Amino acid sequence: MFTRIEDFLKDWAHESASTSKIFEALTDASLSQAASKDDRSLGRVAWHIVTSIPDMLGRTGLPVKSAVADAPMPVSAVEMAAAYKTVAEEAAQSVRDNWTDDTLATEDDMYGMMWPRGVTLEVLIRHEIHHRAQITVLMRLAGLKVPGIYGPAREEWSAHGMPAPEI
Repeated sequence: MFTRIEDFLKDWAHESASTSKIFEALTDASLSQAASKDDRSLGRVAWHIVTSIPDMLGRTGLPVKSAVADAPMPVSAVEMAAAYKTVAEEAAQSVRDNWTDDTLATEDDMYGMMWPRGVTLEVLIRHEIHHRAQITVLMRLAGLKVPGIYGPAREEWSAHGMPAPEI
């Protein structure tokens, strides 16, 4: 649970930059990639990340208006990446402008449970990381190069002077 706005903003800056890096590697064709006919497509998972930000923060009363929870999914990967970047920046600014360290203990009804706002911010980040991981698997299935996030992706090991890990 976050207890300081500054800590959230630091983590959010890193994680949203990482998500932007993934979104920028997507192609229009890759948006239709799914693991099976019963699963969300890569585009649907990515768009879920975008629309979850205003949904989750809106439940706390925090204004995030650049995207709405039920907005239609764009067909362009460039448009989706731009929408993500805009909503992520707006979310950070809204937290910065409207909350204080003390308000992070305020509880809000989140999906039928009462969560302190510091927990909501932590779940927001973890939720994004979870779906970002799903996207990277779908990117591999779509034949895309996956950018490294917490370390080099397999294609990036050589740039660090190291062999790729054994398969």
